[in-house]
Amino acid sequence: MVARLTAITVKNVYRLRFPGISLIMKTKDETEARKLENEIKTSILDIVKKRKENMDEGVDESRSDYLGQLVKMANNSNEGKRITVEQMIDELKTIYGAGHLTTTSLLLWTVFLLAINQEWQDKLREEVTIPPVLTVTRQGERDIKLANLNLPAGLNIFISILALHHNSDIWGNDVYCFRTDKFTNGVAKATKNNASAFVPFGMGPRTCVGLNFTMNEAKIALSMILQRYRLTPKNGVQVILHPI
Repeated sequence: MVARLTAITVKNVYRLRFPGISLIMKTKDETEARKLENEIKTSILDIVKKRKENMDEGVDESRSDYLGQLVKMANNSNEGKRITVEQMIDELKTIYGAGHLTTTSLLLWTVFLLAINQEWQDKLREEVTIPPVLTVTRQGERDIKLANLNLPAGLNIFISILALHHNSDIWGNDVYCFRTDKFTNGVAKATKNNASAFVPFGMGPRTCVGLNFTMNEAKIALSMILQRYRLTPKNGVQVILHPI
């Protein structure tokens, strides 16, 4: 359900509608998204209820995992440290949705790039980093002036990671070449001292909380593939795994 909701969101993220029109006229996607939201909430609440009951009875040995920590935070006796049910649901949706789909995308394109750059398969058995998403979105909480732009509060700002990663002024004239050795001396050197141009997981206080989880997961999966198979491209993104 989360995967489907994410797909609908991505499909409609750049579509603009007149403010308020959704209150009187909803699209098919909006109707399906609302239904999915309710079903996801119900499903998560059922899982949380069962976990809390097990924790209260002392029969849950996995209380230190992510879900267990969230349940404890939602029931914290200190109101200042307590999170709401909605916040807990949003956290779980992020892990189930964005946490799964972005890692899948990362692995897909890593395997594809290795398949069409055969010489790197023997050199690169540890890590290849590419943007798992094309853009990041930020919403201004107050009116702000950014360079020569006046941005009103509530405005959604889309930052194109894809455009930043293909800017020759930052990466040099070989920006379209597959050269992981650019990062040998660090991101700052690779970007001509524009480290903030490399933002596959965002940057600053809003850096993706799943950065370490995703990279470790991707490295493990990728290393298991590379230990066992040699990759060659077939029909675009599809690749063939040849047993080694």
